[in-house]
Amino acid sequence: MCRGVCFSGGVLSYPSAQLYEEVAFIAFHFHWSQAEILNLDHTIRKRWVNEINQINQKIATT
Repeated sequence: MCRGVCFSGGVLSYPSAQLYEEVAFIAFHFHWSQAEILNLDHTIRKRWVNEINQINQKIATT
């Protein structure tokens, strides 16, 4: 199982389990649709995941 960017048959791919996890995480917190989240560029989607994590960490420490 690949946990990062994978090469399969010469094609660059992103692990589907990680993609589902990111989509579910953002959808849960922001209530965005699956289509909206999947239309985000990978870099932007990861940025939102990191932003949500930072918000959750701040809430947990207050």
